[in-house]
Amino acid sequence: MSKPMRLDAHQHFWSLARDDYGWLTPDLVPIYRDFLPDDLSPILKNAGIEATILVQAAPTLAETEYMLSLAENHTFIKGVVGWVDFEDETAPEQISKLASHPKLVGLRPMIQDIEQADWMLEPKLASSFTALIQNGLTFDALTLPKHLVYLRQLLDLYPGMRVVIDHGSKPDIASGSIKKWAQQMNEIANGSKAYCKLSGLVTEASADWTIEDLRPYVEHLLSSFGPSRLIWGSDWPVCTLTSSYERWLETTDALLIECSDQERNQILGGNALKAYSL
Repeated sequence: MSKPMRLDAHQHFWSLARDDYGWLTPDLVPIYRDFLPDDLSPILKNAGIEATILVQAAPTLAETEYMLSLAENHTFIKGVVGWVDFEDETAPEQISKLASHPKLVGLRPMIQDIEQADWMLEPKLASSFTALIQNGLTFDALTLPKHLVYLRQLLDLYPGMRVVIDHGSKPDIASGSIKKWAQQMNEIANGSKAYCKLSGLVTEASADWTIEDLRPYVEHLLSSFGPSRLIWGSDWPVCTLTSSYERWLETTDALLIECSDQERNQILGGNALKAYSL
């Protein structure tokens, strides 16, 4: 029997010289530099992680093409989640063209940065969502808690769309706010087939976070989505604002201690393969 694949389902690369990362400013000192495959490779090796999903960090087609070029040259990048302007009338054609690349597995509009909270429900986006589905791609939902009511409606509109909710929809862990988020995430989990990423939580906590700060949120995601729809990711290098890669992995191991080996294998790799149809 082959050993289960360990897969990091959410990581980024960027080169500052590209100049299309509007959110990446000099005040983000720990991550305001280039992060490239040679930086991550030794970390993955030490952690025993064989593959990754590379996720967009800029709202440009050029960055998506850049990521695909990195994936062509680095076999550990198993898939790329890119970006397309869903409002562009040529978006369906752009989606079809990008989907012809074997490493393109999904698309992610940067919903968290769009002022209109219900943007995802705009009728003009229907052709883009349809093209995404028809091309066998996965929709990464980069949402905040305020978007969850609209995300639930979106999932009802497109029940056949494979969806992965990034970072647990970024609950406000630093303030301890949980009740409304927990209820809405539970409703989404029960009312859809969506997956959810166990990633990006350390940067929603306070700078001096402890495992106990994260525990109620992780336990809720695990109870809502179950071990068959929860997907582990590092959110590297963004995670390094408050945690090393190794500390987040160790924290994950501690938080999943009650899971069986089979359940851990699903969360730490198997579910990503299904969610991204790999």
